[in-house]
Amino acid sequence: MTDEWRGWREAAQAALYGDEGFYRSPSRSPEGPAGHFRTSVHASPLFAAAVARLLTGTARELDTGTVALVDVGAGRGELLTGVLAALPPGLEVTAYAVEVADRPPGLDPRIEWCAEPPAGVTGLLFANEWLDNVPAEVAEVDPDGAPRYVQVRTSDGAERLGEAVGGADAAWLERWWPLTAPGERAEIGRPRDAAWTGAVGSLAAGLAVAVDYAHVRGARPPFGTLTGFRGGREVRPVPDGSCDLTAHVALDACAAAAGHANAELTDQRAALHRLGVGGGRPPLSLAATDPAGYVRALAAAGEAAELTARGGLGDFGWLLHRVGPDGGDRPCAAGQGIAGDRPDAVASGNRG
Repeated sequence: MTDEWRGWREAAQAALYGDEGFYRSPSRSPEGPAGHFRTSVHASPLFAAAVARLLTGTARELDTGTVALVDVGAGRGELLTGVLAALPPGLEVTAYAVEVADRPPGLDPRIEWCAEPPAGVTGLLFANEWLDNVPAEVAEVDPDGAPRYVQVRTSDGAERLGEAVGGADAAWLERWWPLTAPGERAEIGRPRDAAWTGAVGSLAAGLAVAVDYAHVRGARPPFGTLTGFRGGREVRPVPDGSCDLTAHVALDACAAAAGHANAELTDQRAALHRLGVGGGRPPLSLAATDPAGYVRALAAAGEAAELTARGGLGDFGWLLHRVGPDGGDRPCAAGQGIAGDRPDAVASGNRG
């Protein structure tokens, strides 16, 4: 990493995905993302089981016994491994792990490893905590009230204000994240919009789902959300390749970019409840008739409660976008998979 001033998008791109970047270099992150932060995938196998039910429902809607499962930002293949183990018999699945790192040893041979989502597949595309790692420019309002790009020094994360924000970036800010007071900051989400539009467009038919830290236009954080993670702890964001760099996602903007009329926004609590993941405790009577079963059910209830907890994983945003079997988009409908909640119900989540 060179010691120079760059915009945050360029700096984060190199720090995360360059040859010596956080997500590419085995020496910097030999454990993969799981060694630095805990996602829903790592919290409980109930999450993978819910995705398996979502995949099964998608196949049923498409009236096919053969579907693709595309995991974008696949880490070390943990989600795909869990989903394949939870699938019911009779459903034929082609699994794709989309990841910039090399294929880990010992991964299930049924999983295809690729750098980009495969084009023209039919099934479920699932992106869990991917969009928050798509680098974006950071803007800050100067003392005169003008939004300017924030430049960062690679070696230590020091910042300074650069040129005024203009063009398409300024238009995006005006529409999705208006800044007015000096010192206010925003992450300009155009690269996330483009990434999500491309992911949805890779499907010939099926369902695309993004799960991430999220906020919507009526509730943007006034100073942005850019931060770093290393070894399970939140750290100052320094784009030197030593830590994860993440910022919450304007999922409403992503939805509009990919076709708002065909998208739904909800939160993880509602989404997982509709997929059969609840936090209810088993009846105490089960302890007398089946003590081992009661202990297992109690553990599962605790895991479900963590996945759906307010103020934690349950607040993650879920963006769902359906693509019709004729190649065109079609709206999500209540009763088909997951019904959507109001977009302003989406809140921010927490790594941990």
